[in-house]
Amino acid sequence: MKRGILFFLVMILGVSLLLPILGKAEEEKAVYVIPIQKEVEKGLHAFLQRALKDAEENHAKTIIFDIDTPGGLVDAAGDIGQLLDGVEARKVAFVNNNALSAGAFIALHADEIYMVPGGHIGSAAVIDQAGNAADKKAQSYWLSAMKSAAESSGRDPLYALAMADETIEIPELGIEKGELLTLGAREAKEVSYSEGTVNNLEELYGELEVDSASVHVVEETFAEKLARFITNPIVVPILLSLASLGLVVELYSPGFGVAGSIGLASLLLFFYGHLVAGLAGYETIILFVIGLILIVAEFFLPGGIAGGLGVAAVLGSIMLAGGDLMQMGISILIALLIAVIAMIIFVKVLGKRMKLFNKIILKDSTNTESGYVSNANRLELIGKVGITKTPLRPSGTIIIEDERIDAVTEGGYVAVNQKVKVVKVEGSRIVVRDLS
Repeated sequence: MKRGILFFLVMILGVSLLLPILGKAEEEKAVYVIPIQKEVEKGLHAFLQRALKDAEENHAKTIIFDIDTPGGLVDAAGDIGQLLDGVEARKVAFVNNNALSAGAFIALHADEIYMVPGGHIGSAAVIDQAGNAADKKAQSYWLSAMKSAAESSGRDPLYALAMADETIEIPELGIEKGELLTLGAREAKEVSYSEGTVNNLEELYGELEVDSASVHVVEETFAEKLARFITNPIVVPILLSLASLGLVVELYSPGFGVAGSIGLASLLLFFYGHLVAGLAGYETIILFVIGLILIVAEFFLPGGIAGGLGVAAVLGSIMLAGGDLMQMGISILIALLIAVIAMIIFVKVLGKRMKLFNKIILKDSTNTESGYVSNANRLELIGKVGITKTPLRPSGTIIIEDERIDAVTEGGYVAVNQKVKVVKVEGSRIVVRDLS
């Protein structure tokens, strides 16, 4: 019995000593695969920040970036490049189809690059939101960034510059002035912009001598996917347009209905996406709420100051949440323009032809033709004669057919018990003339 207990204790001690050693061995083989797909934007930076932190906490020795992107925002790519520069683990870029524009810049920050047979890397010119070439200042910055990225990984910067500058010629690759360099898998291998060509991740594991059992594939959460979609430069102005249009239509509608709900939901999505992406802080949401409170207060306070401050606070919170003031300014202008055009179409065109909009837009007005009157209009009194009950200075009381009526003279003073004649009726204002 004692021998059994002793053996059991020895086994526990042995396992406890072996577990750290086994864990350390597994830890040393830890490999993280992080996807970089679709457009490069601020939401991608937030995802990579979380993924790299997870890899660092688990002591990953190798990080593979599974890249397939057409490019995206230059500022987002710059932030991602700085993020990758701070990673101490071995960095491998796997161009799993395309690494274009900002994607090429990100790939150049890796220690090694591998490509699929049909992969491409390059074509990294700076293009603004209108699809035109960027100004000289932005172009100069981008060329410097591309050159630094290539040099940091020991690659010839000439090819990186040719990817972003169409004035550079590379005759041996058939690149003339007016063309941007895009390397296929074979060309990239020839100019040392790729360490090898593999068909898939499994073949890449073999090239890197990585045990596939130790690979951890990082996936985007639903919140991160939603944030990336919402922070897309194309989606942002659409959301803001829906918000402004919904809220403007709601002003013309009785109660609070579908249009207002869509407007508020669009704003909530905007702030939620930018909050998850790390672009907006709680201070921007607080500023937005303060703006809404001031706008509501405008309905109860005279002067228009509260409403003006409220609108300024709302617009300020939206611009701060976006991170890029220029981009957000353009998005807000687009949203306002679309809202104005849509309202003109709704009210002036569709509102007259479609009965549906009669239920959405408040078209009633409190005029006399619609049956609305603030006071009874006593037109029947015109021409009648009465007696002043009180002095008229110039207003007072008169008696007509035993009825007390408030009246006003044409401008002079009329004493008590004098005959007067009604000469004009303007709503509740009855004008009389002295007959004495």
